Amino acid sequence: MSPEELPSRMRAWEVTGGPDRLRQVERAVPVPGAGEVLVQVEVCGVCRTDLHVADGDLPVHRDSVVPGHEVVGLVAGVGPRTSRFAVGDRVGVAWLRGTCGECRWCRSGRENLCPSARFTGWDHDGGYAEYTTVPAAYAYALPSALPSRQAAPLLCAGIIGYRSLRRTQLPPGGRLGLYGFGASAHVTAQIAIAQGAEVHVLTRGEESRQLALTLGAASAGGPHDRPPVPLDAAIVFAPAGELVPLALTALDRGGSVVLAGIHLTEIPSLDYATHLFLEKRLTSVTANTRADGEELLRLAASLSVRAHVTTYGFEEADRAMDDLAHGRFAGVAVLDIAGASADAH
Repeated sequence: MSPEELPSRMRAWEVTGGPDRLRQVERAVPVPGAGEVLVQVEVCGVCRTDLHVADGDLPVHRDSVVPGHEVVGLVAGVGPRTSRFAVGDRVGVAWLRGTCGECRWCRSGRENLCPSARFTGWDHDGGYAEYTTVPAAYAYALPSALPSRQAAPLLCAGIIGYRSLRRTQLPPGGRLGLYGFGASAHVTAQIAIAQGAEVHVLTRGEESRQLALTLGAASAGGPHDRPPVPLDAAIVFAPAGELVPLALTALDRGGSVVLAGIHLTEIPSLDYATHLFLEKRLTSVTANTRADGEELLRLAASLSVRAHVTTYGFEEADRAMDDLAHGRFAGVAVLDIAGASADAH
């Protein structure tokens, strides 16, 4: 599509700040700035972080923002001083949209901790729209082996799960517990199992437990159950602070618990002897680096990781978010923004 053929208006969903969460609007197609590309959105994953933004669990960064940060689409235009991508390239747009590049965290390879970091669907409009923009330096070239609907959930759920898995310091062949089994956990489980881990899933919802077993988990129980064996590590994906003491109690000595969510309810009091003694570790994950994303995409393609996708049409974005809030599907939801054209990739 040449610049002359681009429409001037587009459909989008924006956060209301009220109980309805989202409203559909018509907006001008954004113009890419210097160093940016314009992306015609094919599909966009529905992430729990979108829900936190819409529900006000995360502080408002921009009123009426367009959510969505698991975006796959085709470059439809390029801004000045942009040469990394050309019109027609397929790209991915993730949560991390920009960093300062100058602070001590950026200079030491920890750009996810940059105090000036900016985020897609929170600071800038995201992918619940027919078009969005992204700095070319923060967009991903997607492996051809990953269809668009499979690539989308990897761009946040996959990346965060992968970073969480790395931070567990799980030993080879170790026992890993996953608390919650939604978009991120079911991708992480596939990677861990492929790398030789013994995975135990603790989650609400029979459908999610059955999915875990289908993917190769050694066991699947309720979130408050005790796993059948002591764990070398655990990742808490569910945004429920009450699970943190349970995960710590389930650890073997020297084990780690990683908190993967951007939002978590209050954590109950911890008892040192019960929860932290014997060199147990408790840590968190904050956003991701671009290196995390590049590694995860290569790994997902080579290991044939496949997300369990429920697809919603563009007009169903509000229903998809409500279904996510109430746990009405297993795996991940993806909005089909472009319709049947997304099937071609």
